[in-house]
Amino acid sequence: MVKKEDVIEKLKTVYDPELNLDIWTLGLVYDINISNSTINIKMTFTFPGCPYGPLLLDNVKKEVSTIKDIKIVNIELTFNPPWQPSQELKEMLGL
Repeated sequence: MVKKEDVIEKLKTVYDPELNLDIWTLGLVYDINISNSTINIKMTFTFPGCPYGPLLLDNVKKEVSTIKDIKIVNIELTFNPPWQPSQELKEMLGL
């Protein structure tokens, strides 16, 4: 049975090329739902016009689909709420 932690480990391997941090640490993933052999991920980008958006979506699908017994990876892209870095993340990024 696939666990949320398995999905998180895969998401930690997907990096935002501009910020050079993984999407999990950046807080771009809002929700993970696992149902049988399907994983549904709700996520966002750092801003709606992010030029790396399509690359991030492709990489999420590629990485998460390597989890044993997973057949379908659905990604829901949302900008509500808009991404806001946490205080800890701001310090990591030097903002």
